[in-house]
Amino acid sequence: MKKKLLSVMLASVLAMSMIGCGSSAVSGVTETETTESTDSAQSTDAAQSADATSAEPAGEGSGEDLNVMLETPVESLDPQQATDGTSFEVIADYTDGLMQMDADGQAVNAIAESVDISDDGLTYTFHLRADANWSNGDPVTANDFVFAWQRAVDPEIASEYSYMLSDIGQIVNAQDVIDGAKDKSELGVTAVDDKTLEVKLNVPVSYFLSLMYFPTFYPVNEAFYESVGDTFATSPETTLSNGAFVLDDYQPAATAIHLTKNENYYDAAKVKLAGLNYQVIQDSQQALMSYQNGDLDTTLVNGEQVDQVKDDPAFAAIGAGYMWYISPNIKEVKELDNLNIRYAITMALNREAITTDVLKDGSAPTYTSVPMDFAAGPDGSDFSADQTMFSDYCKYDAAAAADYWAKGLEELGITELNLTMIHDADDAPIKVAQVVKEQLETTLPGLTVDLQQMPKKERVERMQEGEFEIALTRWGPDYADPMTYLGMWVTNNSNNYGFWSNAEYDKIIDECTTGETAMDPAARWAALYDAEKIVMEEAVIFPLYTQCNAELISTSVSGIEFHPVALNRVYKNAVKN
Repeated sequence: MKKKLLSVMLASVLAMSMIGCGSSAVSGVTETETTESTDSAQSTDAAQSADATSAEPAGEGSGEDLNVMLETPVESLDPQQATDGTSFEVIADYTDGLMQMDADGQAVNAIAESVDISDDGLTYTFHLRADANWSNGDPVTANDFVFAWQRAVDPEIASEYSYMLSDIGQIVNAQDVIDGAKDKSELGVTAVDDKTLEVKLNVPVSYFLSLMYFPTFYPVNEAFYESVGDTFATSPETTLSNGAFVLDDYQPAATAIHLTKNENYYDAAKVKLAGLNYQVIQDSQQALMSYQNGDLDTTLVNGEQVDQVKDDPAFAAIGAGYMWYISPNIKEVKELDNLNIRYAITMALNREAITTDVLKDGSAPTYTSVPMDFAAGPDGSDFSADQTMFSDYCKYDAAAAADYWAKGLEELGITELNLTMIHDADDAPIKVAQVVKEQLETTLPGLTVDLQQMPKKERVERMQEGEFEIALTRWGPDYADPMTYLGMWVTNNSNNYGFWSNAEYDKIIDECTTGETAMDPAARWAALYDAEKIVMEEAVIFPLYTQCNAELISTSVSGIEFHPVALNRVYKNAVKN
């Protein structure tokens, strides 16, 4: 028998309740990340208040554009090629998947009107709503999803997020298609008819519905795609919408992006904004001035700016979900293959000073490879609540760092080491990189750290190609499960930038995805801790902090939904009065 779910809510995996990146609550703002707070009860109350406001936008709104600051440019608007949070946000503005996130981060129906799940959890049958259309008038069909998902695993497309369908989504034949062993037509997804989509899984996946609001799973109109060819998603003319807004001004590397309300959207009555006006401003001082001049309704602030505006009613500290860390190139840099050198570096990092003295935005020092407050276990507890569990391998201890450093240098037969750290050319990464350089050079005699800043896209490409020594990078959770982080360090994963490999680790992760452990939530949770311990023991990464965004959001704005998972900002229910 199949269970009919008229309104599906993701119950088996919960994003953690928001308990305060800071103590300020702004109308319409959901505070979605925990940091070390001196008054957790007050922070919890503030977050709950913000949640309630964002769920029910006040008033009808003025029908104006919302002016939003972006700190980095969009890299790609192709849903199967995009890899960064900025691109995901804009794509989600004008595209609906099978499911959406509600204000609490739960999976709720979007293009899917209902879904049947077989008793064994291996077959999902999505029934698409009849009134969902593309902006060219074509109906959204099941084939749009089949075509898009086949693109995601097609080796010729080489999507970096193809593993979302194989390792994470466990869709039948996904890995074989990615490996070139089977044709993409054999992927376990079928258009039963125009409005019925059937998906077959290898094993039950408790968080499968939450994957459906991730852009890699968004539909693509095949006929339109074929008509525009290689220019797909590079301009308004080569982009289709089926969502709340329509893209009407965009070009690659643009510093301004505009979207207009989609009057033909099936849920248009809920959309109160006339449109979205994005402005890419990478200089924080310029962004603050634009906000103060009324050219922006929302902007990020950082460092000393926080001290200036923290008492403003428009100020809020909002969990962004990203974990920032330093990735060592273990495979290509022989000195970094030395475990004592890696221990020395991670123990020389004063994370508290970085978050308190440099960022000042509520970001939390992090000492685990899975950040806090986005993944809850079978008993409802936060996977990374205990930030001391790996203190034998990751903590700030200058004396221990110096000892490890001396041992590592002796083992390598050298007395000094020069490392180049690449990082993004944005305000916060620049400042953090400078402090990291100072901390490492001060604590580790004979170490010189050269900084090399570059656009994020170039930094990511360099890391993918292994053309770096150490890199300051970040990762945001794509779904509410520790595997969104732990899956990165499997051998040959496209996001395993340090090119680390460990057979025992791979075996644990495999058992947690397709083995018997995957069927036992408690055993799986314990095994994921075992996997994380290996990552920390091997110092595969040097965790720094879990990001919190300090933002100014005009008091005339309400209903923006903030999430630590997948889509950081959602504007469908936003109102500007």
